[in-house]
Amino acid sequence: MAQLTQLLAYLDWTMILRLLVAAVLGGAVGFERERSGKVAGLRTHTLVSLGSALLVVISIKLFFTFPSVGGQQGFDYRLISNIMVGIGFIGAGTILRRENRIEGTTTAASLWVVAAIGIASGFGFYQEAVITTVVVYIVLAGLWLVEKYLTRDIRYKHEGIFGELNNSEIPHHNHLSEK
Repeated sequence: MAQLTQLLAYLDWTMILRLLVAAVLGGAVGFERERSGKVAGLRTHTLVSLGSALLVVISIKLFFTFPSVGGQQGFDYRLISNIMVGIGFIGAGTILRRENRIEGTTTAASLWVVAAIGIASGFGFYQEAVITTVVVYIVLAGLWLVEKYLTRDIRYKHEGIFGELNNSEIPHHNHLSEK
C-alpha cells in the first residue's frame, strides 16, 4: 500500500489532467462527427487531440528540463515538429479510398499519437508516455465498441443525423477509382 501511495504522489496530476481533458474534448468533437456519418470520427479526433496535448506537455517539460542547449536559451523545438511532419507522410499512406468510403483515418491518427508517445519516451517523460499509451489503448479498444453500438445503423453509409448525403457531397478522385 505504501508503494501505491508513493506512486500516486509521484505522478504529475496537472499534466495527467491536461492529457485526459484533451482526450475527452477531442472525443466530444469526434462523437459529433461520428453521428454525422463522417469517416474521421470519435476515435480519430480523440487521438489527434490527445497527441497534440502530449506534444504541448512535452514542450513545457522540455523548457524546464533543458533550459539551455549549446549556449542558447531554450531548446530547439523544430526537432519535434519535423518528427510530426514525417509521421504525417506515413499516416497519409494508411488512408485509402475504397468505392465511396475512406478507410485508415484511425490508423493514421494512432500512428501520429504513437510518434508523440515515442517523443515523450525519448526525452524520459515516461509518466506522460505511459498515461497516453493507456488512454490510446482504451480509445482504440474500448471506444471502438462504443462506436459500433452507437452508430451501427449509419456507419460508413454516408448517412448522418441529417439524412443521406448527396453523391455530390462525397469527394471523387477519378485517378483513384480508375485503378
